[in-house]
Amino acid sequence: MNPPQSSTSATPAQARRVLVLQGGGALGSYQAGAYQALCRHDFEPAWIAGISIGAINAAIIAGNPREKRMERLKEFWDMVSAPVPWRPELPNDYVRSLFNEGSAATIATFGVPGFFTPRFPPTQFWPTANPEGLSYYDTTPLRATLERLVDFDRINSRVTRLSVGAVNVATGNFVYFDNARQEIHPEHIMASGALPPGFPAVEIDGEFYWDGGVASNTPLDYVLDQETTTDLLIFQADLFSARGPVPTTMQEAAEREKDIRYSSRTRLNTDQNKKIHNARKALRDLISKLPENLKDDPSVKYLNRAAKENTVTVVHLIYRQKNYHGSSKDYDFSRLNMLEHWAAGEHDVDLSMSHKEWLERPQNGETMVTYDLTTEEQYDAGRRPPKTPDTSSNTSSETDRSA
Repeated sequence: MNPPQSSTSATPAQARRVLVLQGGGALGSYQAGAYQALCRHDFEPAWIAGISIGAINAAIIAGNPREKRMERLKEFWDMVSAPVPWRPELPNDYVRSLFNEGSAATIATFGVPGFFTPRFPPTQFWPTANPEGLSYYDTTPLRATLERLVDFDRINSRVTRLSVGAVNVATGNFVYFDNARQEIHPEHIMASGALPPGFPAVEIDGEFYWDGGVASNTPLDYVLDQETTTDLLIFQADLFSARGPVPTTMQEAAEREKDIRYSSRTRLNTDQNKKIHNARKALRDLISKLPENLKDDPSVKYLNRAAKENTVTVVHLIYRQKNYHGSSKDYDFSRLNMLEHWAAGEHDVDLSMSHKEWLERPQNGETMVTYDLTTEEQYDAGRRPPKTPDTSSNTSSETDRSA
């Protein structure tokens, strides 16, 4: 019996391509911009996994042929940013912050076209037994938008794998709706984005579901759990940064709490996967040292199979907040911010792909490597990070440093 080996047959550039999209509401145009840049670099995902707004972006991408995807994404983001369409010239961060709070208040009051509308009468006046009384907004417009912009027959033909995460309200269990196992329809995408108490739970086959971000805001762990044999090249677009300054005002405290809450699962997931990959590597080393007469033992054969693993390369894209952002940034759908987020996504992909040789080089025996190639242009508490990214297999520390 040969000792178990990790997968080394493909370089990262030849591996199966996956796009992972975190939840984050209005910040999701960052992902649309990132995808536009990925198209310019001929990155065609075979699998897209998303949560919340990431699920909507993922459905639009997977539910259209490549030549129509950008048209559909732009149509969606132009539509949802229509309530605040103007792009004023703002002289400083303070004035920009006031503009952001005003536009967010407009959205909270009047809703977003093709996405959600405030309930009338307000929720407080609904009978308690009525499920619609459990949310501030009605998301019926989102169904019509998804039916118009997404070809669900294409999704269910499995041209591109699509996985979206949600939480079962009754059991608290995290579930994934995956076209590799079931048909996907508008309600599955809506369930992934049904964030309480703003949006109502979505009923599917007699069960009610909330936004997957209630439990975990990134689908990375699902992708790594589902695919353990084929090498993967993953572009992960996160909308909340784990690192940030200590707040000095109540508004900053609210924003910081939201960033930590929605980014923390990324660190937990990469911690867990690092431990699994390290354990498999140690097990392979141990099995290779066994005497020949033990290598045919049934227990050793079982461990030999368990120790096999694929090679995973994660290119981490993280939207870095600006000084003028506040706790309302995930529901401020103003045109000004939408375009800024979109441009940031394009920029980060272009910068990452300018180091494409790092993605193509051999991984020197490592089985899981995470890159954040945008850190060289970012600042962390006034200090410029190192220009050379750390590509150790310790993905959790990578995420902590880069976020």
